[in-house]
Amino acid sequence: MTKTLVFGHKNPDTDTICSAISYAELKKAQGADIEAVRLGELNSETAFVLDYFQVTAPRLVQTVANEVSEVALVDHNERQQSVDDINDVTVTAVVDHHRIANFETSDPLYYRAEPVGCTTTILLKMFRENEVEVSKTVAGLMLSAIISDTLLFQSPTCTEEDKVAAEKLALIAEVDIQAYGMEMLKAGADVSKKTVAELLLDAKEFNMNGNKVEIAQINVVDVNDVLSRRAEVEALITNTIVEKGLDLYLFVITNILTNDSVGISIGSKTAVVEEAYGVKFVENQAPLKGVVSRKKQVVPILTDTFAK
Repeated sequence: MTKTLVFGHKNPDTDTICSAISYAELKKAQGADIEAVRLGELNSETAFVLDYFQVTAPRLVQTVANEVSEVALVDHNERQQSVDDINDVTVTAVVDHHRIANFETSDPLYYRAEPVGCTTTILLKMFRENEVEVSKTVAGLMLSAIISDTLLFQSPTCTEEDKVAAEKLALIAEVDIQAYGMEMLKAGADVSKKTVAELLLDAKEFNMNGNKVEIAQINVVDVNDVLSRRAEVEALITNTIVEKGLDLYLFVITNILTNDSVGISIGSKTAVVEEAYGVKFVENQAPLKGVVSRKKQVVPILTDTFAK
C-alpha cells in the first residue's frame, strides 16, 4: 500500500492542522496508510486546541517527495501556499473551501471544494457519507476549526452549514460552543508573548493578475497591542518584500470584539488597497471597517481591483 501525506497550507492555522488530522483519521478508518503533517509552526490558538484535546501536533516537514509519491491537500490548493516540492509528487485529493487558483494536475483526482466557512464542515459530510464515526477527540478538533475560521460564527464566511456542523460536533465532543469558543479565540488573540515574526505567522501568498501579494492576518482583542510594535513589524515586512520580490504586503489586524480591522500596507502597489477599500494609508496604516475575513473580504476585492 502506498503511503500518503496530508497537509494544509504553509503558516498553518487551526483549520489547516485540524483538517489534516481529521482527514487522516477518516482515511485510516477506510484502510489507508496516511499521515497528517504540517508545513510550519503552530500558532498559539492551534497550540491551545491541541493541548485542550490532548492531541500531539503533526510533525513538521520541509519537503515530501523524499518520503512519498502521493499527497492530499486540505484547506488550500494554490501551489505557492503548499509544500515547496509539490510539483514532485502526485496530488490525489483536495478538500478545500477557498478559491481555486494556480492548480492543475496531470491525472484525475478527488477534488472537493465547497463555499462554506471551514474545511472541517466539508469533512464532517465526508465522514457521514462514508459511514465513519467521528470520535470525541476528532469532533473537538473539527469544532475548533469551525470556531476559528468563522470567528465564532461572526465572520461573513460563516454559513448555516457551518453552524449546524458545529452544533453536531459540540454534542459529540461534549463542549459548550460559546464558552469554549471564546476561551479558544482569546488564547489565540493574546499577543503579549509573541515575537514580531509570530505576529506575522498567518500569512499567505497570492498571485493577483501577475502581481505577487502576501496577506497576513492576526486576531486580537486590542489592535494597539500590535500597533505599538509597528516599527518592528514594518521592518520585517519590508525584508519579506525584498526577499520574495513582492509587489504588496498587507497585514490585517482584526479585533475579534468589534469585528473591525486595521491594515498595514507596504509595497509598490499600496494604491490598489486604497482603491479597493476607499481609504488612504497614512504612514502605511488605515482602518478597514467591518473587514474580518481574508478569504471573503480581502482576497476577492484585491484580486478584482488588480484586474482593472
